[in-house]
Amino acid sequence: MFNEDQDHLNNDKFLNNQTVSRLIKIIYHNSNHVVKIFSLLKLCKAISVFRVLNFSIKKKIIKGLPPIKKMELLNNLSINDRVYFLENLPKNILKDLIKYLNPEEKCKTLVSIGYPKNSIGCLMIPYYLAVQENWTVKEVLNYIRKDVKDSDVIEIVYIIDKEGKLIDDIKIREFLLVDPNTKVSDLTNGQYTETLNVTDTEKEAIKMFSMSNRISLPVIDDQNFLLGIVTIDDILWVLNENYREDFQEIGRMEALNQSYLNVPLYKLIKKRAGWLILLFIGEMLTTTVMQIFSSVIEKALVLALFIPLVVSSGGNSGSQAASLIIQAMALGEVKIKDWWIVMRREIICGFFLGSILGLTGFIRVVAWHKINLFNYGYHWILVGFTVFFSLIGIVLWGTFSGAMLPFIIKKFRGDPATSSAPFVATLVDVVGLIIYFSISYLLLHGTLL
Repeated sequence: MFNEDQDHLNNDKFLNNQTVSRLIKIIYHNSNHVVKIFSLLKLCKAISVFRVLNFSIKKKIIKGLPPIKKMELLNNLSINDRVYFLENLPKNILKDLIKYLNPEEKCKTLVSIGYPKNSIGCLMIPYYLAVQENWTVKEVLNYIRKDVKDSDVIEIVYIIDKEGKLIDDIKIREFLLVDPNTKVSDLTNGQYTETLNVTDTEKEAIKMFSMSNRISLPVIDDQNFLLGIVTIDDILWVLNENYREDFQEIGRMEALNQSYLNVPLYKLIKKRAGWLILLFIGEMLTTTVMQIFSSVIEKALVLALFIPLVVSSGGNSGSQAASLIIQAMALGEVKIKDWWIVMRREIICGFFLGSILGLTGFIRVVAWHKINLFNYGYHWILVGFTVFFSLIGIVLWGTFSGAMLPFIIKKFRGDPATSSAPFVATLVDVVGLIIYFSISYLLLHGTLL
């Protein structure tokens, strides 16, 4: 039966028309041609076949596949199949294969192998340029030409002892400027630059990269063993993902985790609907407030004209304050302990911003009334003062709540981004209406009310 198949091993159409069980039999009976057979299979069929092959055949396939096919296969295997295969490989082969995974799949894989989620271990590239201190510069350069020529991270040479512990790191240019017979130990001073621990968080890595002029940093464990490196490319990827999620949080929706145009329409609706419903329920409180003050509106209908103006000003100021504080927290410029300083600053800002907007609103009422664009009635000057003081109170409340909500949420171990624009706006709308109608009652009681 398999002699007949021998004539079709180069025929991709024949191979892809076979069932998975028959392909497995063909592979086992033609083990010398396994790489050629596998490279002709379509991805979906290749994945189905690969997952049920024995370990030695899998290892042979991965070793012989071209880089593009290898990358395609490894990235599309299920996480369980991939981890089961990789964790049984020798460390030197594992280090080589990890580099074929895209950042997202690499993170999933390393987490499953045992590294904490969002740790440096999930970003680490487990291959690097390392030499021992008893080598000569000539031996180092020969090693680079022979064994490291395919690596794209050779800016830094790491010096390790016989056990693999980090001793020093030297820029490769230092090896090019000295006599080839110079010992590596003569170039070291034992004072290597910053290192990352394998359990450090992504935020700690971002902060360290921002303070150093390096394209890569070494990753060590608690015993100082050199495990790998983290490159600036991976840090930029993390920053991009965090930015995407935070930006979507500011818009009050769940993170998409993929390109907008690639998200199915039903998923896009699902991601946005939940928060919109919650915000809608929150905004219903504004209706309740207006019902409570309905008698005030009936007596002084002119007050209804300014509701959108004064309420939106509070929401805008609150969103401004929240965005500034969230950004400052993300950059490490503001800590929870700084809440008192921030509150004092935002109260002062809120008062002056409210005064500026209130004065603008007051001038608008006076101007429109004087040039006969609109008649605000006999007590038009009181209407102007109502707008003026209401805007001070509402903008002051908006900046205060917008600045303090991120602190409160972070204090309870939440994500400050969840105190974002729509959430703040909803809170300010409800309280803003109460402020507006309360000031209206105080100033207009006995006249319009």
